[in-house]
Order: sequence, then structure tokens, then C-alpha cells
Amino acid sequence: MAAYVPVRWVAPLLYGAVLAGSLYFAVAGLGDGPGPAVWRTSGFVAAIGVLFALEAVAHRRPAARMALLLARCGLIGAVVVLDASGLSQVLFVLLPFTAYFAFGRTTALVLGALCLAGLLVVYLLTAPGWYRDLERVSDLLMLCVGLVLAVSMAAVAVGEQRARRELEAYAARVAELSAATERNRLARDIHDSLGHHLTAMSVQLEMASDFRALDPDAAQRALAEARQSVRLALGDVRQSVRALRGEAARPVLADALAGLAQAAGTRPQVLVEVSGDEAGYGTAELTALYRAAQEGVTNARRHAAASRVTVAVRLADDAACLEVTDDGRGFAPDAAATGVGLLGMRERVQLVAGSVDIDSSPGAGTRLTVTVPRGKTGET
Repeated sequence: MAAYVPVRWVAPLLYGAVLAGSLYFAVAGLGDGPGPAVWRTSGFVAAIGVLFALEAVAHRRPAARMALLLARCGLIGAVVVLDASGLSQVLFVLLPFTAYFAFGRTTALVLGALCLAGLLVVYLLTAPGWYRDLERVSDLLMLCVGLVLAVSMAAVAVGEQRARRELEAYAARVAELSAATERNRLARDIHDSLGHHLTAMSVQLEMASDFRALDPDAAQRALAEARQSVRLALGDVRQSVRALRGEAARPVLADALAGLAQAAGTRPQVLVEVSGDEAGYGTAELTALYRAAQEGVTNARRHAAASRVTVAVRLADDAACLEVTDDGRGFAPDAAATGVGLLGMRERVQLVAGSVDIDSSPGAGTRLTVTVPRGKTGET
């Protein structure tokens, strides 16, 4: 069991109460005989002072649990012997109380039982017929009640500390998962936005380089399209920054897909068809559809050598269906390694309870189908 921290004010409060009560007994001469001897009172005060110092050491060196418990037992025994008033017997409740925090409930209960047994042994040896003495029976019962209350208080304090530790661990785990989720989201956004535009720029600059001598006009158009891709990339960066600040506006899917088609340039040709009403679809759902379309177009440009890509979106009352088809070289989905883009797209779609299906074969083009249910994110 992990060690817990005892309630700091309990022990000093009891020491102070016992010190004040016992000194009053000594000054008023209420103890046995004419009063305790000077050495006895001095020893009692010194032992109480050492107990105060021991508490300070216990808070600075919590690892020395066993040594501190043994020292506390010895000092409390000395205080009880030197105290003429008998009030110091209440200090026995501190033994199971502090042991509960350091060693657990079983050790505390055993110590409590030993304290009661020790007092009974003292009574049997020093006070025959003690069970007919009202004062001694009362002291025994009060010690029993005090031990029960001390152990109960320790149990409540340990439970509160355990709950706080579990809450802190849970909060740290939530923070870790939130950070990981945010990192994954940023990775998807960077890949989907900048990756798409950088791919377009690469294709357009290659065209400009290839046609520079053969067809200067075509090369100039490719450079213009590359500059347009740069502007779009900067726009996506600004949008991502606004999203991080919580300032992003709700996207309009039809407009975003139209911009995607315009940004594609001449290779490949991108046709967009959108039908249905976007109302009822949240920002996360619309963004997932747009990013999936963007990934499909990017893959058609980068890997499929497609000349024509069709992006069709049907927004129904229950779900939205996106299909991205191309006439490229195709591939075998089972044999293809999962890239970062496809992985990020699947993660994004799964976050809105959607599904992704890829239908392709070598030489037959590719069809990407994404289905997203309406209203699953609770956004409007």
C-alpha cells in the first residue's frame, strides 16, 4: 500500500491538550500525593517536546515510517509513565491513527488492539479488582472509543487522499489522450491541406519545366496554377490557425469542393456534383467529407496518373455519401500498404461514426466511397 500523509494538526493538538492538562494537574496538586516531583514534571515536558519535534521530522522524512512509529511508541509510553494526571493515555490513539496512513488498516487495527491489551495488562498487574473501579473502567471505555474514532478518521482521510490521487492520475491520462488526439488531428490537417497543395504544385512545376521550351504558353499556365496552389495553401494554413483559436467558420461543402476542382488545374480534370441539403450536418461531418474528397483527388493526381476525377456527394436526410472515382491505373487494395493519408482519412471519418470503402483493381481505376451519418457529432 502506498504511504499517505497523516492529518498534520491532529497529533500536535493532542500533545498540546495533554501538556496543558497535565501541567494544570501538577501546579494545582491534583495528582497522587502532594504533587509530582520536579524531575518527573521536567521529564514529562521534555518527552512532550520531543514528540512535537518528532512530528516535524515525520513530515520531512516520510520514508522512515517504521523508525518513526517505534520512536512514537517509546515516547508516548514515557509520557504516560511520567504523567501524574493520567490524561496522556489518550495519546495511545495516535499509534493506530498514524500507522493507518503508513502501513494500512490491518496494522492500525492490530496496534489498536495492542493498546487496549497493554492497558488491561497494566490494570491486572497494578490494580486488582480494577473492573469494579468506575474511573479505570471509564478510562478503558474512553480509550476504546478514542481508538475507534481515530481509526475511522484515518480511514476517511486515506480514502479522500486515494480518491484525489486517482483523480489526478485520471486527469493526467485525459490530458495525455487529449494531447495525442490533438497531435493526430494536426497531422491529418497538415497532410490533407498542405500535402494536397504541395502535390499540386509539384505536378504544375514539372509541367512548367517540361513545356518551357516546347510550349511556353502551357508552361506559363502551369506556373500560374502553381501560384494559385501556393495561395490556397496559405489560405488553408490561416484557416487551421483560426481553428486552433476557435475562430473557424462553419464550412460550406459545395463551395469547398468547387474550390477543390478549381485548384486541380488541368491535370486531372475534376468534376464535382453535390445534391441535397447540408442542414443538419455538423462541421466535423462536412470537414470529414471534404478532406476525404481532397485525399481522393490528391491520390488520383499523385499515384493514379488519372486524366479525369469525379467527386459526387449526396446529402440525404439520414446520411451523406461521397464517391470519388478516377480513370487512373488503379491498384490492388489488399496488397497496398496503408499510407498516412488513407489512415488519417479513416480516423477522421470514424470520429463522425462514418465508414470508408475503396474499390479498385489494376487498370480499372479507383472508387472511394465515404458514408457519414447525419447529426452524429451534435454540431450544427
